[in-house]
Amino acid sequence: MEITRNKQRLHRAHRVRAHVSGTTVRPRLSVFRSLRSLSVQLIDDTKNVTIVSARLEEIKGAKNTVADAEKLGALIGKKAMENKITEIVFDRAGYKYHGKIKAVAEGARSAGLKF
Repeated sequence: MEITRNKQRLHRAHRVRAHVSGTTVRPRLSVFRSLRSLSVQLIDDTKNVTIVSARLEEIKGAKNTVADAEKLGALIGKKAMENKITEIVFDRAGYKYHGKIKAVAEGARSAGLKF
């Protein structure tokens, strides 16, 4: 049986999720990257609910680039601030902290979120 890159990523994600958990005070910022888009969510794992979410398609004229990933991070940061959330736990979902994933985190930090 062939082990795909996505299966390896999911294995890493499960390993990280064993230690990372979001609460009402510090929700988990989860990032999902596909070939065409990016999406992020703030999740309260104690209640199993998504508090805030954002997708790349919400930004007018955005492409799947590093620069637009940073704009997405700023958008989720702005939405979080509107919901009085200032601290989060970053969940990279098994992706390397590099490129678009890093840009989302930096955009969220620039909007005022603390990791």
